[in-house]
Amino acid sequence: MTLSPARVRILVAALLTVSFLGALDHTVVSTSLATIAGDLGALEHMSWIMVGYTLAATVMLPVLGKLGDVVGPRLVFVVSLALFLAASLACGFAPDLGWLVAARVVQGLGSAGLQLMSQTIVARVTSPRQRPRYMAVIGAAFPVAIVVGPVVGGLITDYWSWPWVFWINIPVGLVALVLALVAVPRLPGGAHPRFDVPGSLVFTGSLLALILAVTWIGDDALRPAAIACAVGAGIGILALVAIERRAAAPILPPRILRNRTILVCLGLSLVVGAGLFSVVAYVPTYVQMAYRTTATVSGLVPIATVLGMLVSSLLTGWLVSRSGRYRLYPVVGTALAAVGLSVMALLPVGMPLWVPMAVMAAVGIGTGAFTNLIFAVVQSAASRDDLGAVTATTNLVRQVGAAVGTAVVGGVVGFAVAAALPPGLDAATLTPAAARSASEGVQDQIALIYHDVFAPVFLGLALVYACGVVIALLLPADRLSDEMPATAAPSPDRQPA
Repeated sequence: MTLSPARVRILVAALLTVSFLGALDHTVVSTSLATIAGDLGALEHMSWIMVGYTLAATVMLPVLGKLGDVVGPRLVFVVSLALFLAASLACGFAPDLGWLVAARVVQGLGSAGLQLMSQTIVARVTSPRQRPRYMAVIGAAFPVAIVVGPVVGGLITDYWSWPWVFWINIPVGLVALVLALVAVPRLPGGAHPRFDVPGSLVFTGSLLALILAVTWIGDDALRPAAIACAVGAGIGILALVAIERRAAAPILPPRILRNRTILVCLGLSLVVGAGLFSVVAYVPTYVQMAYRTTATVSGLVPIATVLGMLVSSLLTGWLVSRSGRYRLYPVVGTALAAVGLSVMALLPVGMPLWVPMAVMAAVGIGTGAFTNLIFAVVQSAASRDDLGAVTATTNLVRQVGAAVGTAVVGGVVGFAVAAALPPGLDAATLTPAAARSASEGVQDQIALIYHDVFAPVFLGLALVYACGVVIALLLPADRLSDEMPATAAPSPDRQPA
């Protein structure tokens, strides 16, 4: 479907707004988490305020992607936005933790639909050549939300009250809803509207069990439950294979996994999840301990990372839309990020803070060169009827990579620091403030321990990006087309671009 330039601009503005809402909600709430849990008398269970949202936003991706292919992305998008706004209203009125977690689950479901359908709608109304530029604009919501969210959340919590952390979504969301109703065209569903209900249920349950297993395995009290979830996930995957072999319209069409371009993009999405999200999650802790900074100052390092990512993503999207050539950017980007993380591992203790900021900015620039680009490439390799499914799968692989990578890095850091601390220091109670209040000798010792623990972690993540270089080299040296996507599924032997 071809839209006028003015309508495309309104459409992109609406999609960017709702993508920003979904991304911002996660970062805003994280700042207010302790206040919310304290008011509701549930500090010991406050992690579920975030976990419920994240689980729903992850496990529903394949279901929503397939649903968008069946009934059309516009309907799923509008319903997801309505659910997100209703859940935001309910979150602010939550009288207890159970209510809040349930509302957050619905909010996460709506957020997943907004993110996924935004990408799918762009793919349905633009040519592959135009897509990188628009994907980069919509993808800018994530890095901007990381920078802005904590500040906004803190201001709302300090000067208003925590319900406004959720209610702030409503006026912005209503404007976005009006824009969406005007700008998003009525895109048809698939030629044969069938939905794999058994496969969807088994897939969702198996993925939920897998994520819980990865999340809980590092907690001694929850380890038996994690093992049970892992066993359940394994059984579910076997059952899913049996169901999907007989399904008329499988939730993950096997044909998309027989295309080399799609497989390569899934591999690169895994690199982003396991590499970037892991390092951004733990770099502030490393900087606070190894460089003896406050939490506020340590936030400058991940901010430098995401700003580098933002600039690189927008520039890459513009360049690829001009030339149609895309293979160079994932290759150079993964290589640059691998070099940057290797340099992080080699930095000695006591360097000025601007040095790790510059290095991590380079990691962000490298990652941003292909983070959003791969969505445009993977969509160009799929038929119109599979756009939702292939976009959902790419997002899902990234989310699973982030969950696994973050859990592995957290487990390694926690175990290694606890084993290396001298007698008299307890890893369970050692905070950055406590470290800074210790004697100069103890501070030096703690800084060296964290440096020695994180050095192999950075090298391991550099190896992840190095594998990404190899994966990126497998991309066909094609050019993105100016033609709109066809309805028929591509042959597995053909490598469209």
